[in-house]
Amino acid sequence: MDVSFQLYSARNHTSWEDTFALLGKLGYTQVEGFGGIYDDPAATKAMMEANGLTMPSGHFFPIGSFEADFDKTIATARTLGMSQLYCPAPEDDLRKGADAAAWIALARRMEEAARRVQDAGLRFGWHNHHWEFMPLDDGTLPMTLILETAPSIEWEMDVAWVVRGGSDPLVWIENHKSRITAAHVKDIAPDGECADEDGWADVGHGTLDWKGLTRALRGAGVTLFVMEHDKPSDTERFARRSIETFKTL
Repeated sequence: MDVSFQLYSARNHTSWEDTFALLGKLGYTQVEGFGGIYDDPAATKAMMEANGLTMPSGHFFPIGSFEADFDKTIATARTLGMSQLYCPAPEDDLRKGADAAAWIALARRMEEAARRVQDAGLRFGWHNHHWEFMPLDDGTLPMTLILETAPSIEWEMDVAWVVRGGSDPLVWIENHKSRITAAHVKDIAPDGECADEDGWADVGHGTLDWKGLTRALRGAGVTLFVMEHDKPSDTERFARRSIETFKTL
């Protein structure tokens, strides 16, 4: 079973060399990149290969990475062997108080990015946080505007952020199964617990029904599952417990 690991989760670990060694030892076969490891793609690729890891997907932020920095982004992705590229978040001005017009404008940029990435032979999608599920003044959800305005993009569903945004991920999976091509697998701690980790939990040690969620995602055709924790106090513990849980699902 291939299991991926979002490297952002290990940004405070001892070193990338140690991180890749740890992940390979624990049984991970894939990693997902983010900006912090793109400075030397060739060196990163060598560390991955030394530990039996591949990088099928990566995050590139902001959306400008697919505009002015398009050539650099594509070159990085190709060096690291990626096929699925995701923009992981909106820019700061969309995170509080943005209106529908602003979200639609972003979605149009996503649609253009998807066209360019697809023309280069790769895939493009969006990774959500909670902002996309916070109703606008008219009750519309930004995520709905994104999916409607950018019909060519894929969706990497961060399930826990959907929940934190106040929505039911099972409903979104059922209604948009053709768009979801990857999933971030992370957990939410019970109220009042793991405050030093911003309320996140290791997979299987929180409140989400990952058995049911994984079944629904697989039923939608998802094959890329990425373990993530936004602020683990112990990278080894999170990585170990999460893959142990996921392999039982």
